[in-house]
Amino acid sequence: MKARLFLLLFMVGTTVFMAGCLKTEEITQDLTEPKLPEQAYNYTDISFPPGLDVAFGSNAPNVFVVNNDPVNFFGGIDNPTVTDEGATLGRVLFYDKRLSINNSIACASCHRQELAFSDFRAGSVGFGGKVTPRNSMAIINVALNRNLFWDSRVHSAKELILQPIQNHIEMGMESLSTLEKKLNNTPFYAELFKNAYGDGQVTSERIADAMAQFLCSMVSANSRFDQGQMNNFADFTAQEKLGMNLFFSSRTKCSECHAGANFMAEDQPGGPYGTPTTRGSANTGLDAVTRDPGFRDGQFRIPSLRNIALTAPYMHDGRFATLEEVIDFYDHGVQAHPNLDPKLVGADGEPLRLNLSAMEKKALVAFLNTLTDQTLVKDEKFSDPFN
Repeated sequence: MKARLFLLLFMVGTTVFMAGCLKTEEITQDLTEPKLPEQAYNYTDISFPPGLDVAFGSNAPNVFVVNNDPVNFFGGIDNPTVTDEGATLGRVLFYDKRLSINNSIACASCHRQELAFSDFRAGSVGFGGKVTPRNSMAIINVALNRNLFWDSRVHSAKELILQPIQNHIEMGMESLSTLEKKLNNTPFYAELFKNAYGDGQVTSERIADAMAQFLCSMVSANSRFDQGQMNNFADFTAQEKLGMNLFFSSRTKCSECHAGANFMAEDQPGGPYGTPTTRGSANTGLDAVTRDPGFRDGQFRIPSLRNIALTAPYMHDGRFATLEEVIDFYDHGVQAHPNLDPKLVGADGEPLRLNLSAMEKKALVAFLNTLTDQTLVKDEKFSDPFN
């Protein structure tokens, strides 16, 4: 009996061990070289449709003014100087599964272009089959964001890049020296790094810089809402106009959190979400008892609503599958919490209730759909060069 039990435990242990090995074993059959144009794509010149430079608040080439604060996309204090060659390298790195420990996951595996660089799963699947505890955020005008990740732990694209690569669930490349050696031994990278930096040496600093250039070159500013600003929304339906009016009303207060040209938190110094205790985040009453602290005490970054119709599921844990569910939550589902954002507290001291009609809820969804920018999700220069 003991011998049989020992044999059974041995077989189970061996199976578990082998399964673990398979998850970290390198995958090589899908590794190819990127297909790039002879002339690099233009990443350094952001071209707005006529009138959108005014609508988006731009007063100089490559500079956006957000909440009266100029943000230079190319060469600002927190952002890298974008070059065509640097962003080209960044594009290849973004889509290359070699950046994971077992060649199974790329950054693009969890940030898909057709979904505005988000993921369709509540939690993304990492290199070993484990699932991330938080939803993968969409990549929306990264250069305009002062706080990144759901917990606002970094402040620029360059700071962001290496964290998912090194994460023990996401890509598993905990040793940056191992990554540098791996890419130095990948023949096609020598020319790409030389074009971008003058020589072919691969360093983690250059990897972060090039990928940040690629992310900062992604600009979304050509939605139907953007176009509508040029003709006083003459092409909007009555339903979309009703939704827009509700969104910007003091009744719903949507635009007090999702503010400005990028529909995001006003997290600039001196802004309502620019304090050391907010950093672009808020507790929105998702849980009466905090399960995931986020930035602090249930606060999570207030994301941009641009392309929101493409980025389901919603919230930091992907708990809502549709925009209708999100609106229902803000209508009557906000829970009391000691750290609840004051904007979500009613005059009676209880969580705010909007009491929207079915027609008003549909109108809000219709308006949010006008924030979709099809140009971004179809632009070839942001697509997978390995396909």
